[in-house]
Amino acid sequence: MAGSSTCQVTLLRRYGQMERSILSAGIAGLDLRGAVARGVGAQGVELSETVRRMEESIPQVIVLLEASVERCINFTGGSEADELMLALDDVMLQYISTLQETLKSLRAVCGVDVDGVGSKKEIGLDKKEGAHSSRKSDLISNEEEWSIVQGALQILTVTDCLTSRSSVFEATLRATLARLSTSLSIAVFGSSLDQNPSHVAGDDGSGELSLAGRAALDVASVRLLDIPEKARKLFNLLEQSKDPRFHALPLASQRVAAFADTVNELVYDVLISKVRQRLSDVSHLPIWSSIEEPSAFHLPSFSAYPQSYVTSVGEYLLTLPQQLEPLAEGISNGDANTDDAQFFATEWMFKVAEGATALYMEQLRGIHFINDRGAQQLSVDIEYLSNVLSALSMPIPQILTTFHTCLSTPRDQLKDLVKSDSGNQLDLPTANLVCKMRRVSIEQ
Repeated sequence: MAGSSTCQVTLLRRYGQMERSILSAGIAGLDLRGAVARGVGAQGVELSETVRRMEESIPQVIVLLEASVERCINFTGGSEADELMLALDDVMLQYISTLQETLKSLRAVCGVDVDGVGSKKEIGLDKKEGAHSSRKSDLISNEEEWSIVQGALQILTVTDCLTSRSSVFEATLRATLARLSTSLSIAVFGSSLDQNPSHVAGDDGSGELSLAGRAALDVASVRLLDIPEKARKLFNLLEQSKDPRFHALPLASQRVAAFADTVNELVYDVLISKVRQRLSDVSHLPIWSSIEEPSAFHLPSFSAYPQSYVTSVGEYLLTLPQQLEPLAEGISNGDANTDDAQFFATEWMFKVAEGATALYMEQLRGIHFINDRGAQQLSVDIEYLSNVLSALSMPIPQILTTFHTCLSTPRDQLKDLVKSDSGNQLDLPTANLVCKMRRVSIEQ
């Protein structure tokens, strides 16, 4: 019996290494890249299949972690709880790194990273990239575009599942560590502040320790009594675990949050990509400075209708809430409380609408010269987008209203308008910029 105990104590020294090997093998066996790469027109299928595999892998990983905790208690009696926590933290980092790599591949599938360029959130695209995006969008049908949008939105369910499941597991682990503090204290010191026998690891339900529980605790007590410094650090750690603020998996907790940020960035880039494509070259449209050709007939000097670039953006924004609603309901788990679902949909709608507005204003700032005909047309375009924003209950930025006011004002009245406003209604830097675009001097 003594030889058996000595052998087990020897194995305990290698516990952390052995546990890492078991867990790493389990993570390596997950198939997140099982979806077959598909050509143009079928990316939505590839995307949804990969996202499904990602989501299904989360409960599988949690089962692996739970089995690891059970092994630690049964084999070590809890004496290697510190090694267990390090192993769990490490393997969670390994798993989340795998998810991150999968996300990188999905950027190309979604068409938002085809040139290896990262997110260009809320800034204009250069002309070369805009042309590339336009050519790519020509190959993808409107139906496929929405399929990719839906697939990208589903990635948010992966974040929701990972965050909630990892949080629950960490809370359960914290409770297990607190119970170990009691059982190990009894085994090593023969006393504990908590004398409730049901809290002792290895309890068989009758209030008595099971044979396996006794054996594990016996080995644990020998191990800890043999290494006082280890015992001191372990009991200090177990005592800390009783604090609700204690993070049993500190690095994994941070990485889960970072993963959520990466997912949000990808989803945003997908949702805003169509807007980027449509607005990529607005500042260089020839209509802003083209000279009106003489005609024998009296024709209107500009179109009374907004141009296609802005109507396509507006129609996309107005359609987006319909795409968000099903996902919002799914994330709220069909609960009667629909406030969370509504908040989710509204939050993302605002993000995309704000991003679209920022991209548009950036393009407007890039217009170097605009004649009267171009100014009239642009004021109609801006008015259309402003109406869309109002329909979505979005506030209209002062910069955008300033562009509209200064462009719709006759050129010979613009100087007086800017001088008389003094920043009460207009954004003065923007007003001065429009004056420069329309070749109106306000210095005199």
